[in-house]
Amino acid sequence: MPKKAMVRAADLEGARFFKSSYSGSDQSTCVEVADARQQVGRIAVRDSKNTEGPVILFAPDQFAAFINDVRA
Repeated sequence: MPKKAMVRAADLEGARFFKSSYSGSDQSTCVEVADARQQVGRIAVRDSKNTEGPVILFAPDQFAAFINDVRA
């Protein structure tokens, strides 16, 4: 598991990012998420406008807690 909370997209070879169905049609404020547990044991989040840029990594339990809080 990486010690850093951020990597570059190229470091996650094979990770398949997807955009939320709730993303706006103008594409100006979208993020993409990938299940990168196989590569680095984390959930990866990146800016859809900068797919080669930095990727923030979350432990699966941290990401689940974030999603639960957003839903609430």
